[in-house]
Amino acid sequence: MIRRGWIDAGDAVAVVRQCVLASVSRATVYAQQKARPVDESDLLLSRLIDEEYTRHPFYGSRKMVVFLKETGHPVNRKRVRRLMRQMGLAGMAPGPNTSRPHPAHKVYPYLLRGVPVVRPNQVWSTDITYIRLPRGFAYLVAIIDWYSRRVLSWRISNSMEAVFCVDCLEDALRHHGTPEIFNSDQGSQFTSAAFTDVLKREGVVISMDGRGRAFDNIFVERLWRSVKHEDVYLKGYASMGELLVGLTEYFAFYNGERPHQSLGQQTPDVVYRSAIGGGAMIVDKFAGAVEETPVPLRSTGDSSTAKTRSEARATTRAEATPGQRRPAASEVECAA
Repeated sequence: MIRRGWIDAGDAVAVVRQCVLASVSRATVYAQQKARPVDESDLLLSRLIDEEYTRHPFYGSRKMVVFLKETGHPVNRKRVRRLMRQMGLAGMAPGPNTSRPHPAHKVYPYLLRGVPVVRPNQVWSTDITYIRLPRGFAYLVAIIDWYSRRVLSWRISNSMEAVFCVDCLEDALRHHGTPEIFNSDQGSQFTSAAFTDVLKREGVVISMDGRGRAFDNIFVERLWRSVKHEDVYLKGYASMGELLVGLTEYFAFYNGERPHQSLGQQTPDVVYRSAIGGGAMIVDKFAGAVEETPVPLRSTGDSSTAKTRSEARATTRAEATPGQRRPAASEVECAA
């Protein structure tokens, strides 16, 4: 096994000669290069699970088994769990294993419950979703402005490495300025030093979703639903190249032509430029009245309650307690 790893098809020395020198059978090397046969039934089940999960993201493997059985595809839970794991899916419900950040990465507290978003570039957020292709999966990351719902930047990748998320963030900062608060989930891409260091460099306050809290980043989750139902499922992209072209067209449509109910039927581009007609807030009725915003905002202009930005950043450096449970958001303004 170790010697087989020495063989490099791109080396100046012919593969035949490398196999002789390493005492490795050529048949073994060539067999590795053969493409794995695609299981058509797995692709079909993955498509059904993908579509149902987009409609009901709180479905776990048990409910998916029931759903597939009702659609004429009786399969066991073990197979469904394997397919959901390959797609990176888990039911959005409070539980000890719904979010697994990297154990060595710092996790920041959630700062946006009860905070009124009253202008563009006040709050940005990001998330990653997968897009099913005939021969595997592509991963899509996007950064959205909460006030206007405008997609500021996006990237696709065939792996879940943090580098394409950092590239997406740098692009948004370069073209749209700096937000006051940046929110993400606790995924290892967003808790990595490569990602958070960019935000710290720009003086941005970092916020992260509570574990198992589906509504903390609901505006990006709503974007994924629109992207999949209005574009991906309709067109059925066959390759990364097709996906790149298609999403470029869709996001131009989403930002510049598609009217949004929550924006008074205006487009995100218009609301982002004019700073009129947008807004957002994650409301929590069970936490009591919010007397002041947990993080001072430049847009409030209230010097009596505002701290300095350095103090705000220091506040956000406090690590969230592992396994901490935060109250669920009872109301979310996210109509599209």
